[in-house]
Amino acid sequence: MRIDSVEAIAIEIPLPRQFAGSVYAMTTRCAVITRIRTADGLASEVYNGDNREHGADLVRIITEEIAPLILGEDAAAYERLWAKTHRITIPNRDRKLAMEAIACVDTAVWDLLGKRAGLSVRQLLGGFRDALPIISIGGYYQEGKTLLDLAKEMEQLRLQGMGGCKVKVGGLSPEQDAERVRAALDGAGEGFMIAVDANRGWSTADAIRFARLIEELPIAWFEEPCQWMDEARAMAEVRRATRIPINAGQSEYSAHGVRRLVAAGAVDIVNFDASEAGGITEWRRAAALCALHDIRMAHHEEPQIAAHMLAAIPHGICVECFADPARDPLWPHLLPEAPRPKEGWLAVPDRPGFGITLDPAAVAKYTIASARA
Repeated sequence: MRIDSVEAIAIEIPLPRQFAGSVYAMTTRCAVITRIRTADGLASEVYNGDNREHGADLVRIITEEIAPLILGEDAAAYERLWAKTHRITIPNRDRKLAMEAIACVDTAVWDLLGKRAGLSVRQLLGGFRDALPIISIGGYYQEGKTLLDLAKEMEQLRLQGMGGCKVKVGGLSPEQDAERVRAALDGAGEGFMIAVDANRGWSTADAIRFARLIEELPIAWFEEPCQWMDEARAMAEVRRATRIPINAGQSEYSAHGVRRLVAAGAVDIVNFDASEAGGITEWRRAAALCALHDIRMAHHEEPQIAAHMLAAIPHGICVECFADPARDPLWPHLLPEAPRPKEGWLAVPDRPGFGITLDPAAVAKYTIASARA
């Protein structure tokens, strides 16, 4: 299974409106498609990552820096490939960007492994179950959006087959966002999971104040409560001050960063993002670390990848997506055969690899950069 060629394609789709969290606003949906072909005729095709405004840079790194290191190598030797590609992170550079490029290639390698074995990646990674709960990312800030609008959004998500929603907080005062959370719960109804995500928006004091305002409510987790400067220590302080589970990890770009959070006593749940941080091979290390410390695993976005990983392990909680096609036009446009949520659950396809079949017309329409090595 010698690697014969590597291709990377950056795509970008304009969104019809702005989607805002506490410290950011999204106006495009981006991704990088990676294709690897082997000398014996196997072909992988995957896409990674929502945070890909720098897609053209990733295409260059993949085809000019990583491909020369792996062309001619055995794709089955995934740890060897990962070690070789990781060398590009050692010189002084934007290391997160390098880890994103490694993630794209490593994900494609795991797709090849599954296709060679005739197994899904879920089965390769452990096959603990074949379906898992699915929640939507939602509750965005929008000018003119009322508490009633937020409640109706939760009702609509349930009708779309979602089992819950991760609601944005951290952009207003703790008191105002606590009102928004109560409105979301009112609209959600019994059995619908509500988590809250501050996206590193608050000071430690405000995060604790918010947690105490909603502590009596059935909140699944409080995600990234504190600003970035000293967040491991800060989240540990928030965690000691509330019974609400603390979730973080998506902003780390190595398993070593997850180890730092665990060592600080900062997390109950880790949502380490394989698409942002070195791919499936690095994610396995973070997942094993969490298993040894009785820490549950979630994942930041990308259900087409994350569902396989989280369903494979006993400590995976749920997969998350953007249920609103206005926020994520990729799932309906690029994955016409993907399984859809039903009654709060997502079945994980057992097609070989990740089971991704991309719509070539959509890929061609939204490509902004591409290269092949």
